[in-house]
Amino acid sequence: MAYYVYILASRRDGAIYVGVTNALTRRVYEHQIKAVPGFTAKYNITRLVWFKAYDDPVSAIMREKELKKWKRAWKIQLIEKDNPKWDDRYESICN
Repeated sequence: MAYYVYILASRRDGAIYVGVTNALTRRVYEHQIKAVPGFTAKYNITRLVWFKAYDDPVSAIMREKELKKWKRAWKIQLIEKDNPKWDDRYESICN
């Protein structure tokens, strides 16, 4: 089973959210439909702009916690390294 650390954004210069899940497609969809009230629903954070798979939950959770402590500029650099246009990667994981 894979575990994913992911970053969602409302738009390029908007709010950013870092999360972890074992079902990336389902979890991003839940953010998109605002299934759970909270930060992502309040700020319309629905675009999957970065993600990475891990083999075990401990590694994924440790990475998520690390990224949450990062400065915003560092998160932006991480996103733009692989996704300079901040494209929504959700469709690519659905196929």
